[in-house]
Amino acid sequence: MIPFKDDNPTRTFPIFTIGIITLNIIVFLWQMSSPVDLRRIVYSYGAIPRLILTFKDIQPIHPFLTIFTSMFMHGGLLHLGINMLYLWIFGNNIEDRLGHIRFVIFYLLCGVVAAYAHAITEPGSMIPMVGASGAVSGILGAYLLLFPHARVYTLIFLGFFIQVVRLPAFFVIGLWVVIQFINGILSKGFMGQGGVAWFAHIGGFIFGLLMVKSFVKKRRRVYL
Repeated sequence: MIPFKDDNPTRTFPIFTIGIITLNIIVFLWQMSSPVDLRRIVYSYGAIPRLILTFKDIQPIHPFLTIFTSMFMHGGLLHLGINMLYLWIFGNNIEDRLGHIRFVIFYLLCGVVAAYAHAITEPGSMIPMVGASGAVSGILGAYLLLFPHARVYTLIFLGFFIQVVRLPAFFVIGLWVVIQFINGILSKGFMGQGGVAWFAHIGGFIFGLLMVKSFVKKRRRVYL
C-alpha cells in the first residue's frame, strides 16, 4: 500500500515544504558525488546515539548539531524517495495550518525528539542515524490529529493488479503507526545491529501528535 497524494487543498504555497525536499535532494546528490567515502560522511555528520547523549565531541561538528545535519542525509535513493513522498503528501497541509516559520520550527523539533527517542533506546550505540524519517513522522502525527478524515489516494497491490483507492487519513496513517510499533518492539531483539531506527519514527510521531495544536496559528476574531 503506497499513498501518493491527498485531496486536502491548501490556501498557501508550501514554500518550506518544497524547500526542505529540495535541500534533502541536494544533500543526497552531494553524498553520492562526493570524493569522500560515504561511510566517513555518515559517521561525521550522522546522529550517533551515544554521542548526542554524552556530547562527547569526536566528530567534525558538535554532536547536537549532527541531529540537524542527519535530518537531511539519507542512506539510499529508496530511503530518500519514501521520506520525501510522505513529506510532500502531508507536509503542505501542516505548513498551511501552522504558517511557514512555525512549520519549520515544528519540523526540526520533531526531528530532535525523534533522534533522542532512538538514542534513549540504544544509549551505547555508535551507529549513526541518518534520514528525515523522524521529522516526517512528526508531520504524520500532526496530520492525523488535524485532518483525520481527509482522503488519501493510495496504490493497492493485488498480485499483478494495481488499484487506486481513496482512504481516510486515519486509516493510512494508523496502519503506518501500527507497523512502526510492531517493528520497534521486534527490533529490541537486535540491539546495536543497525537498520531502521523505529523508535525515532515513534518518538517523532507522538511528539507531532501531541504538540501540533500548540503550533497552530491563532485565528483572529472579527468584532462587529
